[in-house]
Amino acid sequence: MLDHVGIPVSDFERSKRFYEEALSPLGYELLMEPRYGIAGLGRSGKPDFWIVQGEPGHTVHVAFAADDHATVEAFHEAAVAAGGRDNGRPGLRPEYHPNYYGAFVLDADGNNIEAVCHRSGEEA
Repeated sequence: MLDHVGIPVSDFERSKRFYEEALSPLGYELLMEPRYGIAGLGRSGKPDFWIVQGEPGHTVHVAFAADDHATVEAFHEAAVAAGGRDNGRPGLRPEYHPNYYGAFVLDADGNNIEAVCHRSGEEA
């Protein structure tokens, strides 16, 4: 079980704004900035996604769980509006499993950020 994940970002302020806006539909908010260049985002008071000013190396893929298809769609819309680049519009990805409904956006450093719901359309 993961407790938290952190990624380096080349422009801290730009990335902080992007993630605040992109993750808002998922219930995430900026929760902590222990010092300049480090920010923890999360929900329910627990920062579990961290950005740190640094030199990005290889890009990463981070997938955030969404409760339903509408939240996946809202994430994609918010992330693109915040400056992310579309890397896969919301939709079913049956190559993973029949109920895999995800959307993908690249952040300013090329990291692949996803929101995914694993529930069927009737449940979601």
